[in-house]
Amino acid sequence: MEWNFLAVLRDFDLLMLGLLNTLKVTGLALLFGVPLGLVLALSRLSTFRVLSGVAGFIVEFFRTTPPLVQLFWFFFALPILVDVRMTPLIAAVVTFSIQSSAFFAEIFRGGILSIDKGQWEGAKAIGMTYGQSLRRIILPQAVKRMIPAFMERSIELLKTTTLVSTVAYTDLMFQANELAQKTFRPLEVYTIVALIYFVLIFVFSQASIWAEHRLAKSGEGTVR
Repeated sequence: MEWNFLAVLRDFDLLMLGLLNTLKVTGLALLFGVPLGLVLALSRLSTFRVLSGVAGFIVEFFRTTPPLVQLFWFFFALPILVDVRMTPLIAAVVTFSIQSSAFFAEIFRGGILSIDKGQWEGAKAIGMTYGQSLRRIILPQAVKRMIPAFMERSIELLKTTTLVSTVAYTDLMFQANELAQKTFRPLEVYTIVALIYFVLIFVFSQASIWAEHRLAKSGEGTVR
C-alpha cells in the first residue's frame, strides 16, 4: 500500500471549514452550558427540596444517558412533540449545552462547597445578602479552583462534538467522511483528522496542566 496525502491536501480547506464548524458548536455549547451549569448548581444547593430534587434529576439524567441518544432525541423527537424545525446546528447546540451544563453544575457545586463556611458567615456578618456573598466573595474564590476542571470538561466537550456528523452537520468528521469518499483515501484522511484533533486537544491539555500548576503554587486547591 502507498500513502498519498496530496489527494487529501488539495481539499484541505474543506477540513478547515469542518474544523471551524466544530469549534462553533463547542463555543456555543460552552457559552450556554456554563451559565446553565451555574443555575443547576445553585438549584442543587438550594434548601428548597423540590427545586434541589428537580435540578439533581436533570444533572444525573444528562450525565448518565449517552450524548448520541440525547442528540437524536433533540433532532428527531423534539420537533415532533413541539412542531418546530430543528436544524443540525440548533440540535447540536441545544444537546451539548444541556449535556455539558450537567457536568459544569457538579464542578460549580464542588467549587462552592470547597469554600470554607466561615467565608459565608463573615459575609453575612457584614450585612451581605446571599446573592452578594456569592457574587463578591464565594464565586471569585471558587472559580479559581475550578479552572482546571473546566478546561478538562471543555476538552471532553470538543471530543463529544464529533457526534454531530450523525445528523448531517458539516463538522470536521462530516467533512472527513465526504473527503474520504471523494478521494478514496480514508486512511490518509482520518490520519490527518486525528492529527488535527491531537494538536487541538494537546494544546488545551497543556494549558490545563499549566493552570493547575499555577494554582498549586498560589496555594489554591483545585476541584475535580
